[in-house]
Amino acid sequence: MRRLGTGIGWRPEIADTVERMPGIDWVEAVAENVCPGHLPDSLLRLRERGVTVVPHGVSLGLGGAERPDAGRLAALAERAEVLGSPLVTEHIAFVRAGGPLTASPRLEAGHLLPVPRTRDSLRVLCENVRIAQDALPVPLAVENIAALVAWPGEEMTEGQFLYELADRTGVRLLIDVANLHTNHVNRGEEPVKALAELPLEAIAYVHVAGGFERDGVWHDSHAHPVPGPVLDILTDLASRTALPGVLLERDENFPGPGELERELDAVREAVGTGATARGTTDGRERPVREGTGSGGAASEGAGSGGGSVPPAAETAPAAPDEAARQRLALAEAALLSALVAGTPVPEGFDRVRLGVQARALAAKRADVVAKVAPELPLILGSGYRTAFVAYAQGHPMRGGYRQDALDFAEELLMGAHPAQGRARRELRRWWLDRSGPAPRPASRLGQVGRVGRSLIRR
Repeated sequence: MRRLGTGIGWRPEIADTVERMPGIDWVEAVAENVCPGHLPDSLLRLRERGVTVVPHGVSLGLGGAERPDAGRLAALAERAEVLGSPLVTEHIAFVRAGGPLTASPRLEAGHLLPVPRTRDSLRVLCENVRIAQDALPVPLAVENIAALVAWPGEEMTEGQFLYELADRTGVRLLIDVANLHTNHVNRGEEPVKALAELPLEAIAYVHVAGGFERDGVWHDSHAHPVPGPVLDILTDLASRTALPGVLLERDENFPGPGELERELDAVREAVGTGATARGTTDGRERPVREGTGSGGAASEGAGSGGGSVPPAAETAPAAPDEAARQRLALAEAALLSALVAGTPVPEGFDRVRLGVQARALAAKRADVVAKVAPELPLILGSGYRTAFVAYAQGHPMRGGYRQDALDFAEELLMGAHPAQGRARRELRRWWLDRSGPAPRPASRLGQVGRVGRSLIRR
């Protein structure tokens, strides 16, 4: 795997800062936010300086029951080619559910949701990953995600699931140590155990990010400093293998350049501490890694890097049949519907945690809609967020965030929203300008007024 070095997530809000930061070897850009025909000048300048740019996808939904969408794959491939990237990355997650496999309306999560670690899910995921690999011009790496909820009846640990996925498909792994910490707090999963079960040589690079804890729940916010426990997991991982690359993620609440540089220094220090520890153990026998099968013995498979092979999946299964996809589709649709449409909580799930996740999804929708349609918070003022969260609880996303903004505005106009007078007129004008196939032509009166003002200025 090509060595990447130390990087940072490129975001428009900190583009100038990233360009000026010393010691940045590479950056990662959210694939869906990059237009191949109109690359941001900042990314072009970074590429001209020899800085590697990796597109990071968030909407493919490789963990979903349906096969990957050809259009989304083509878009991801185009971005990799335009950016000259050595690889592309995505997530082990599902982001939508419903549709033909369940004969129900398609639902969009607007967020990365965890897949069940079951044989059915693994078989579907492996086939989806192979489809994506065949469609992409460069290697694919997939990321473990953070989760607030756990699926009932899971058959593998996270480490086992990742090991089997990499072993059967050859896909690279993007290991997010912040997500391992999140799953430790929220689901009681030990990061040390996950690291011990990973196929270390499959690691493409590592993510590091911050978050916060509230009422016993860790929120992977990407908007706070990287905490000590996350850096400790990074050090542990670096003590086990030489890391090809490490990247700091920050998506909101951006600090000044000095604080970002200090966070990167802390990341480098954690990696260096781990590398030093690895050097002291080189040539010595590594501890036997724990297995979770009968007898607890660890066995080494091809490409396992010493990870234990789960007994439930010692032989590679055939491609999933449609029945397996349908079972997964029904399970994912039931979970997503409970989260975004208020349907009953599926059996075996923690109702309290699902409530926390549902509120987090609604809050994220409100934040993203405010970014893609910044006029709405201006029109509605302080009542925007309350109104949107109330709307989100009974109205699932039926498309992207831009469609969500239009649907929200339409609902307000159809219902009894407290915004009256000028605010209501502005909201109606905003919706009319954007809901049709093309912007509305200006009224003749408006045109006359603009012409008159122009003549006066002359």
